[in-house]
Amino acid sequence: MNPILEQLDHFIKFYNEYIGCYLVLILLVPTGIYFTIKYRFLQVSHFGHALKLVAGKYNKKEDTGDVSHFKALTTALSGTVGTGNIVGVSLAIYLGGPGAIFWLWVTGFFGMMLKMVECTLAQIFRKVNKDGSISGGPMYYIEIGLKDRLGRFAKPLALIFAGAAALCTLGTGNLAQANSISDVLLTSYNVPVIVTGIGLSALVLLIIVGGLKRIANVTATLVPFMAVLYFLSAAIVIGVHWRDIPGAMGLIVRGAFNGTAATGGFVGSTFIMTLVWGVRRGLFSNEAGQGSAPMAHAAAKTEHPMREGFVASLEPMVDTLIICTLTALVVVITGAWSSGIQGAGMTLAGFQEGMGKVGLGMLSKHIVTVSLLLFAFSTIIAWSYYGSRAIQYIISDRAIKPYYFVFGLFTFFGAVWGIELVWGFVDMVITFMTIPNLIALLLLSPVMNKEVKRYLKFLKENK
Repeated sequence: MNPILEQLDHFIKFYNEYIGCYLVLILLVPTGIYFTIKYRFLQVSHFGHALKLVAGKYNKKEDTGDVSHFKALTTALSGTVGTGNIVGVSLAIYLGGPGAIFWLWVTGFFGMMLKMVECTLAQIFRKVNKDGSISGGPMYYIEIGLKDRLGRFAKPLALIFAGAAALCTLGTGNLAQANSISDVLLTSYNVPVIVTGIGLSALVLLIIVGGLKRIANVTATLVPFMAVLYFLSAAIVIGVHWRDIPGAMGLIVRGAFNGTAATGGFVGSTFIMTLVWGVRRGLFSNEAGQGSAPMAHAAAKTEHPMREGFVASLEPMVDTLIICTLTALVVVITGAWSSGIQGAGMTLAGFQEGMGKVGLGMLSKHIVTVSLLLFAFSTIIAWSYYGSRAIQYIISDRAIKPYYFVFGLFTFFGAVWGIELVWGFVDMVITFMTIPNLIALLLLSPVMNKEVKRYLKFLKENK
């Protein structure tokens, strides 16, 4: 490895192991628990209302915004449903054992409430640009919402978040996704990584220069298709091993608190390792509390900010509680988790074993590859939008197009760099966004309190 990259790798590992992971543990899940209890499990009690909103029951053409509830949801989902659902889950199990999945579930459940809070605030403090388009996200609710409370420190904190978001778009939403695409194409079809890098970069640039509406149209098509394809494929494997489901669930729950003896490829064997990797990969998977999704949901057409919060709460359920669980069950019930294989290869091994029993083993490679390609590609294009909002906030509109070309260059880098450096960088930059965002959510809880009371009263009066 290049000496500079080697030093960077050492720094990233030190930060992730001794600083970043503990800061996230202290803030992420406790904040989700706080809001869940405070608002009496709204993510559960109003689940049906959220589904009606996504279905378009309350849509009005005259509402301010760029896209519908459904397109805002699919854009945000395309940013979260990515390699975290295939590679991230396998890495969590590889490093933390099956018990890591339990903590991934915990992160997902309380993440539903975090998404509701941050996306509601994004709607309250969003900005209408001169051309009529919408800009929003944590940088706006930090600067505007916390101005009275933090005074002159509000703007610097907003800039810190925006800078972290711009950096994170290059890591979470780009490097990791491109790396997984090149890895699976090399493994499955022997496609050279440099060929993948060049082709992928060109395709990404072709789409993202069209802005949010083009991105939303692409993701509105890709997200439902890729979710159904992956669900049906995983259902076949789980169906073949249906007798092993209780044992797998027991292994996950027991391992969450006891750790698991090191076997095969399993590296971690202690409770803290299991907890850390479950929360890390849960955050990478659904991004609840990270502050990325509010940038997409701020652009949704609605007259009630809380409505978009309910829509956003569905993301961690779809992403973490459903899709990640499918991957976890495939990996655990087939025994692939103890195979010693890391990353997408572990998931592929699980699908090959399960689908092989019904004569579809040859298809498993193609299904996992296509699913990962769709998941990762949709994530890349969604995160390009998040980055453009951050760059717009830091500099101005004129910086957006140059940013797109930098983004395309990092897509190439992600395709050709090694997996450990890429994922270490991803884990680091996620914390740079998450920590200031979670602090802002807690400080803005009085604003959220008023909106919750106002909207619930509106629902009661307009049944």
